[in-house]
Amino acid sequence: MLSSVVFWGLIALIGTSRGLYPFTHSTSPHLPPRLYRGCYGDIMTMETLGTTCDINSLINCGIRGSETFAEMDLRAMKPYPTLIKEVGQRHCVDPAVIAAIISRESHGGSVLRDGWDRGGLKFGLMQLDKQIYHPVGTWDSKEHLLQAVGVLTDRIKAIQKKFSTWNVTQHLKDRPYFESGIEAIVTPADVDDDYVNDVLARA
Repeated sequence: MLSSVVFWGLIALIGTSRGLYPFTHSTSPHLPPRLYRGCYGDIMTMETLGTTCDINSLINCGIRGSETFAEMDLRAMKPYPTLIKEVGQRHCVDPAVIAAIISRESHGGSVLRDGWDRGGLKFGLMQLDKQIYHPVGTWDSKEHLLQAVGVLTDRIKAIQKKFSTWNVTQHLKDRPYFESGIEAIVTPADVDDDYVNDVLARA
């Protein structure tokens, strides 16, 4: 899914997902490849449109647009590869998915003010809403990222339970990741939106 520049940048940053078969065994001799793919599907086999193309965004849109945004965030993401891998292993989530959400939500923390968004409502690399969750730890700490990814996996598990006949792609595509309640979700179309397509393309 990634252009060569973005591909090699992300490889250097977080290693590979299981879907990148030639590089699976070179990522780490200490961890089984499964931990790089995670327990929620192989993102390299999932179809995505990338970020939405509309009249206001005809250049930086689609898969290439998402790749461009991910590339722009690579420098800001450099402090976090080990953290992302460790948290991904703990929650059995592909590190590429975590990195992609961080890129989408906070551009690697580069747009935050002391860990908060401009409105002072969302906190941390993955931007947990303080009106729904009580943030723990400092904004770029392992403690806080564990909390945020835990929220993500709890949400996916809730969707898996509610929609047991859906496939793994539909379960992973649940969005928004950090909003409360899944009552409004009825069909797969309810979870297949710009946010998810952008995240998958970045990942």
